[in-house]
Amino acid sequence: MKIALGQINPTVGDFVGNAEKIVHYAARARTAGAEVILFPELSICGYPPRDLVERATFVAHNREIAEAIARMTVGITVVAGLVTPANGKTGKSVMNSAAVLRDGRIVHVQSKRLLPTYDVFDEMRNFAPADHQELFCQGSTSIALTICEDAWNDKNFWDRRLYGNDPVEDLMVGGGKLLLNISASPFYVAKQELRRKMLTAIARKYHTVVAMCNQVGGNDSIVFDGSSVVIGPDGSVIAQARSFEEDLIFCDTDALTGDIHPELGSEDANAYAALVLGTRDYVGKCGFRKVIIGLSGGIDSALTAAIAVDALGAENVMGVGMPGPYSSQGSIDDAAALAENLGIRFEIVPIGDVVQAFRNTLAPVFSGFHEDTTEENIQARTRGNILMSLSNKFGAMVLSTGNKSELAVGYCTLYGDMAGGLAVISDVPKTMVYRLSHYVNRGREIIPQNTITKPPSAELRPNQKDTDSLPEYEVLDAILDDYVEEMKSAKEIAEAHGFDIALVRRVIALIERTEYKRQQAAPGLKISTKAFGVGRRFPIAARSDLA
Repeated sequence: MKIALGQINPTVGDFVGNAEKIVHYAARARTAGAEVILFPELSICGYPPRDLVERATFVAHNREIAEAIARMTVGITVVAGLVTPANGKTGKSVMNSAAVLRDGRIVHVQSKRLLPTYDVFDEMRNFAPADHQELFCQGSTSIALTICEDAWNDKNFWDRRLYGNDPVEDLMVGGGKLLLNISASPFYVAKQELRRKMLTAIARKYHTVVAMCNQVGGNDSIVFDGSSVVIGPDGSVIAQARSFEEDLIFCDTDALTGDIHPELGSEDANAYAALVLGTRDYVGKCGFRKVIIGLSGGIDSALTAAIAVDALGAENVMGVGMPGPYSSQGSIDDAAALAENLGIRFEIVPIGDVVQAFRNTLAPVFSGFHEDTTEENIQARTRGNILMSLSNKFGAMVLSTGNKSELAVGYCTLYGDMAGGLAVISDVPKTMVYRLSHYVNRGREIIPQNTITKPPSAELRPNQKDTDSLPEYEVLDAILDDYVEEMKSAKEIAEAHGFDIALVRRVIALIERTEYKRQQAAPGLKISTKAFGVGRRFPIAARSDLA
C-alpha cells in the first residue's frame, strides 16, 4: 500500500490549529494516492500535555476534534494521537492513544502500553497503561500500531530493558504484517542515529516494513527533530523526512520505494538547527514575536543572537550593550560589529551611574566590608533589571545567554545574567559554544573573530578572566560530561582523564552547591542526554558524597 507520513509541528492545547494541519496534510496525501497517513503521538492535543489531561473538558474536546477530523478526511485512513478515557476503576483516568479514522468515524483505538518515566518523560504521572493491544486491518493487511515507547523495548537490541513486555513482539507474533509507530521522540545530539538503529533492528527481526512518524517542533524545553523514517525488511531506509521542519513523505510498502529527503549531516549542524527551532517555537508559542539580548561582546551572547536571528528574523531581535566600569572598548566594539553583521537593532545603555547609585545606597550598610563578588553581582543585576525593563516596554522576551558550563558550577548571577524568559544555550557546554560559533561563520564572518579568539571574561573586575575562578573549559566540560550525564564518581572521573582528584571534587562541590540557582533559572532548550531542567531532578537542600 502507499503510506504517507505527516510530520507536523503541533501546539499543546491548540486543537483547532492542530486539526487544521492534520486535515490539510491528509488532503494532500489523499490527492497523491496514499491509502494511509500517519501523524505523531498526541498530535491532536499536542505533546506533552502534562497535567492538562486532568481537565475533563480537555479530554472531551480532544475526542470531539478527533471525530471532526474523521468527518473531514473521508477517502484516506488517518492515524493520529489523542487522549482517551481509561476504563479502569483504579489508576489514572486517561490513556495516551492512537485513533484510526476511516470513512468519517473512529474505527479503532490503540492505547500505549509502555509509559516512560525517565529524563523528560513522566507519563505514569498522567496516563494509565493499556493492558493489551490489537491489530487493525487496512484492506487485507493486518497492521501492528504502536506508540513511541512501545517500540523501544526489543530484547535483542537493548542490553538492559526497562519493561517486562514488548508490545511489538506481541503484535507481530500475533499476525502483524506491517508495523506503524507514531512518536513524540525528543532530540538530543546523536539521538537520530540511535533511533534509526533501533527501528532497523526491529525491521530485520520481523522481516517487515517499519514506519515511524515523529513529531517536529519545540514545546517548552523539549525539541522534537522529526526525522520520520520508513525502514524496509532488510534494514534499508526506503523513506526519510527532513529534520527540524514539517514534512510530508510517501512510501510504497510493496515496491519498497519512497521519498528520501536530505539530512543535515554533522552533529553541530543538528544541534544548531535544534536550538533555532526550539527558540522559534518557544517564543512564538508563548505569544511573543520579538526578543531582546544583552550583548557583552562575548561569545555566548554572540551565539545566542545568531540563533535568535535565524529563528525569528533580524527585524525581531534587539541587541543591548550595557558597558560597565570594567567593560573594555574592544568588547563594546565587538558587540556593535556583531549587531551590524546580523542586521539587528543595537542600543547602548551604560550602567555606570546606576551601579554607583546602588553602591552609594548600600555604603552605610556595607561599611567596614571589603569589596567582593557582591559588587560584581550588582553590575550583573543592574543589567538584568535593564533588560527586563526593556522587555516590559517593548513586549519582547529576554533571552538569557549563559552556557551549560557556567550554569553547572554557578558562574552566573541569580536575578542578573540569569534573568530572561528562555535560556537558549543553557544545555550547550562552553567547548560546544566555540564549535557552534564556527558553524555560524561557515559562510561568512557573523560572529567577530576577536569574539572567538579572546579569553572569555565576565568583565566585572579589572583584568578578569574566567580561568581566575574555573579550570580551562576543556577540563571543566570533561568533568561535567562525566558527572552530570554519565553519573560517574570523582574517583572514576579523575582516573579516566588523569585529572587531580582535588580539582574534580572542587568542581563537583560547585555543581552540588548551586542547585538552588539552576532550579530558578529560565527554561532551557535540551540538546544533550541530560540537561539541567525537568529531566534532571535533584534535591536542593541535600548533602552528597563527593568521593
